[in-house]
Parts: sequence; structure tokens; C-alpha cells
Amino acid sequence: MRTLCASTLLAEVFVIGFAGLVAMKSDGLSTGTVWTVCGVAMLLCLLLCGMITRPGGVQLGWALQIALVASGFVVPVMFALGAIFAVLWWASVHYGRVIDQAKARWAEQAGEPGEPAGASAQAPGQASAEADAV
Repeated sequence: MRTLCASTLLAEVFVIGFAGLVAMKSDGLSTGTVWTVCGVAMLLCLLLCGMITRPGGVQLGWALQIALVASGFVVPVMFALGAIFAVLWWASVHYGRVIDQAKARWAEQAGEPGEPAGASAQAPGQASAEADAV
């Protein structure tokens, strides 16, 4: 899940940056305001990449998605881009969890937890070679 979510968040950093460039053209907003809001959002995306597996990380990601859609009131194209990224966020979380569960099942089938995979199985002829050596 971590890789998929982090990829989505990194793409959002660029989208937020480009949206900031578009928002600077607005007459009602100062440049300082635009880059303060965009900078905080971009920094939050980057920090969230490392916090995604911690408690509350996914929920904070959802809050970021809502803010991204709401930024459409300033830059109208962000309604569409925010919705696209919200769907990508859902897919990253959902399929990331599915992949994590499949990896856990695969690791469980490969060997006991704490035991290296294949440690319980001996290669053919290994037991007889050890017996001959003794």
C-alpha cells in the first residue's frame, strides 16, 4: 500500500504546484497567499508519503483529497483533477491493501514467521550427504 499511495501523493505535489501557477493569475489572491497554501499542501503530501502506514495516515490522505477537490473553487479545473486523484487515492489504498494481504499469505505459505523461506525443506540428497559425513 505504501508504494501506491506514495506514488499518488508525489504526483499530487506536481499538480498542486502547477495549480499554484494558475492561481497566481487570479486577481483576488496575492502571490504570498497562493504559495503559502500550495507550499503547505505540497509539504503535507511529501510528509504523508512517509506516514502513510501509521495510524491516521490514510485519513489524512482523504482530507488532502477533499482539499484538492475544494481547490476547484479557486482553479476550476481542479474539480476534475481533484476527483481523478481522489479515485486514484481510493485505488491506491484499496489495491495496496489487497496486495499487502496477498504478500502476507504468500510469506505464510513459504515458511513460518521468523524462519527463512525454505529453511524447513532440504534439498534432495542433502540429508544423505550429511549422514555420510558423520
